[in-house]
Amino acid sequence: MDSAVRIPGLGGSQPARGEYRDADVERFVPEIHSGVRSDFERDRARVIHSSGLRKLAAKTQVLSPTAGIDFARNRLTHSLEVAQIGRELAASLGLDSDVVDAACLTHDLGHPPFGHNGERALAEWAKDAGGFEGNAQTLRILTRLEAKRFTETGASAGLNLTRATLDASCKYPWSRDEAPAGSAKFGYYADDAEVFHWMRQGAPARVKCAEAQTMDLSDDIAYSVHDFEDAIVSDHIDPLILTSRSGHDSLIADVAEWAGGDFTLDELSQAYDRIAATPNWLTRWDGSRQHQAQLKNFTSDMIGHFARAAIAATMASADQAQLTRYGASLVVPQEIHAEIAVLKGIVAAFVMASGRRQPTYRRQRELLSELLETLWASQDADLEPAFQADFAAAGDEAAAKRVIVDQVASLTDQSAISWHRRLCEVPLV
Repeated sequence: MDSAVRIPGLGGSQPARGEYRDADVERFVPEIHSGVRSDFERDRARVIHSSGLRKLAAKTQVLSPTAGIDFARNRLTHSLEVAQIGRELAASLGLDSDVVDAACLTHDLGHPPFGHNGERALAEWAKDAGGFEGNAQTLRILTRLEAKRFTETGASAGLNLTRATLDASCKYPWSRDEAPAGSAKFGYYADDAEVFHWMRQGAPARVKCAEAQTMDLSDDIAYSVHDFEDAIVSDHIDPLILTSRSGHDSLIADVAEWAGGDFTLDELSQAYDRIAATPNWLTRWDGSRQHQAQLKNFTSDMIGHFARAAIAATMASADQAQLTRYGASLVVPQEIHAEIAVLKGIVAAFVMASGRRQPTYRRQRELLSELLETLWASQDADLEPAFQADFAAAGDEAAAKRVIVDQVASLTDQSAISWHRRLCEVPLV
């Protein structure tokens, strides 16, 4: 969030920083520190220095880093933008900014190569071994796969973040078997249950803490405006088509289908009209600096609009209650949800659901499936050393398949292509 859209104090003094308890700063493996940094500042630093965060620079957001478009956002730049929005939301709501910042930086660590498309391939291959879900993989990375701390028995404890920060990174606080009806999203695998239940001590079942809700909203805001911006700049969306009323009803219907029935056609149509009435809405795009500035200012306007509406509604609802952890919930007005859904749905309709993109998506899934099968056939022979050790320690077939999934999920888009070329493609004689 740039200086043009810094969230104001809403006409009054900033809320007092919420209280965090001793349990909130506990770590799965106890640690003793010296120095002036707070426990939450230390968490954020560990995330910033993690290999998982660095790998996000070469992982797909909407357009793959391998597509040759050098300005499009990747998972790392997206995560940095989410963290900037989340940090300012946290300050305005009286939450610890380092907790929310760290959660925003971690929220996409579990994404495999090729984004949600790659997620589909891994979920299908691992369906008989606990499945795959990017958010559950994030918890696994933070508590197991990143190397920082170990238990007394020699088991990896990952980055060993505080309970509050770890819980703030969890969008879906349930397992695959506990997921609400109709939801494919879940937050932990069965063999990560111990650390998940430690993290959730004292938390209401299936309820996200306020910090996780703030991270989730920040992700939605960043996703909606920045992917829309990238789609325009890369010529996937022509503003002239959006402005034309011809085909408008069909577009709104496509957005409604993408949103999964969460909004009526009237709600989405009215949300679209409100967005299109904003001063910096583009009616055409020629790539000039004037149009670049107008598009950038449009995204800034939308970020500020979404954030201010959520802050105002939350503070009005929470009254004097402290928001920290489970003191109260974030409130986002329905019309704001609808406006965010419109921007996300437009990108889905023009980019992700575009017929010209489907062969690419299909080949990406095939590439990952072939790589998974090849690695499984060779057992631990082609795995990186850390994953070879995990494979050797696996107690059953499901655990061994999970290691193969961990290895492939850890790859970037380009390294997945390179591994596939090296291991799966038959060389010409």
